[in-house]
Amino acid sequence: MATAASPTPAATPLRGVQPLRAGKGNSYLWHKLHSLSGIVPIGAFLVEHIVSNYETMNGPLAYAKQVQFLNSLPLVRVLEICFIFIPLTFHALYGVFIAFRGRVSVNVYPWAGNFGYVMQRVTGLIAFAYIIQHVARQRFMGVSLPENPAMAFHKVQVELSNPWMLAIYVIAMIATCWHFAYGIWLFAAKWGITPGNVARKRSGYACAAFGTIMCVMGLLSIWSVAFNPKYKDAPIPVLGSQTAGESSTAPATN
Repeated sequence: MATAASPTPAATPLRGVQPLRAGKGNSYLWHKLHSLSGIVPIGAFLVEHIVSNYETMNGPLAYAKQVQFLNSLPLVRVLEICFIFIPLTFHALYGVFIAFRGRVSVNVYPWAGNFGYVMQRVTGLIAFAYIIQHVARQRFMGVSLPENPAMAFHKVQVELSNPWMLAIYVIAMIATCWHFAYGIWLFAAKWGITPGNVARKRSGYACAAFGTIMCVMGLLSIWSVAFNPKYKDAPIPVLGSQTAGESSTAPATN
């Protein structure tokens, strides 16, 4: 006598991050490129950018020299377009596509992985919006810093004198560093670099520490420009023949 088949138990969601595998959907290649571009070159550029901005701790002249050095690199505009703007545009736009295509399940499965999934997309959107306005304001509006690196500290200082912009900088710095640190963890997990829960847990601690260091450096840079009393009315430095520590006598004006 035929008996009714027992219902198939619902699949239990697994913890952790599954590695990317060939043949898993038509978007496999795009996901691979998106994951990789977040580490190289975008992640490398973010680290360089935070380290360079940390020169604000040493004052306007040190920061101006760093800006001057970066803009004097061979083929700097070609490098900027090929290794910053194009990869960043792809990573950001495809990230937005992923963010609005994904489904939030924190309320159903309140695990750290689902929380990270949501926060990675939220912080990515914050970083995307911030980068657009930051590049527009600092690169294409007002004085051109590639041609006038001595004005770099003063230009940022004027922008941060607006409390709203200061808040945006702080929020964006925290969001961007979180996004990058968790992105490194995801990259290592999905590419099979950290197989197993133990390896991923250790990787999580390392990524959290690295992201915290980058965030603290970024926030200290913001503090130095906006609040350090040593540089509140610092004169605009003169580059070229002057030695370190010397600057023009004309005070910076807003």
